[in-house]
Amino acid sequence: MSGPFNWLRQLAAVTRFSLASIPQRAGAVAAAMVGIAGVVAVLVGTLSIAEGFRQALRSSGSPEVALVMRSGSDSESVSLLTGAEARWIRDAPGVRRTATGPLASAEALVIINLPKRTTGTDANVLLRGVEEAAFQVREQVRIVEGRRFEPGRNEVIIGSGAAAEYAGLDVGGTLRLGRVHWRIVGRFTARGGVAESELWTDAVAVQNAYQRGNTYQSVFARLASPGALDVFGGVEPRSASQREGAASGRILR
Repeated sequence: MSGPFNWLRQLAAVTRFSLASIPQRAGAVAAAMVGIAGVVAVLVGTLSIAEGFRQALRSSGSPEVALVMRSGSDSESVSLLTGAEARWIRDAPGVRRTATGPLASAEALVIINLPKRTTGTDANVLLRGVEEAAFQVREQVRIVEGRRFEPGRNEVIIGSGAAAEYAGLDVGGTLRLGRVHWRIVGRFTARGGVAESELWTDAVAVQNAYQRGNTYQSVFARLASPGALDVFGGVEPRSASQREGAASGRILR
């Protein structure tokens, strides 16, 4: 039994020596503690950002909603679809349909600059032009103040996140973008999803204001069921122009 007791006595002696010598090496101890705390803080912050990003994506997505972009596009902003391609996507099998038509929204995007409320410096904000079906495709979007924009008019609704972050985004106010004045008619939430950081308006209004012609960046489509994605993505286009666009199409869920 003397072996274990000797080991414990040695451990106790080393511990007492370490504690007693702390005043003589206070600087080194403080530096080590600050360094360890800094590493832990950075790690926690990085993990929090990653988890917040995943949560935002989970809140924004749905297994019944497909996003269609041009092949090779790593984001909507660099994608481009023609009006004919957007119509072909709307008419594809697997898209849910109602009495008013297919639940698909062809969308035009513009990046604008708005001043932050805290610093007054400009930052990029997404102005998204959507079609009427967008509110049925993205069922998580809810108007919490004011009303929806009217199609064909220069009216916008703002996400709650954007309203809190950027100056001048108050319901009832006016927003000047380039030479066009937009009336802010409503504010919406999206269960904490990324849409809350955006401004929404009518797609045709965006095309006219920014001279985009009959083009879009993406199409969001609500499928008849989660299993309809294979049918939706495997349809063959009927014309040469449709084949050219579809050959480069990219479908995400």
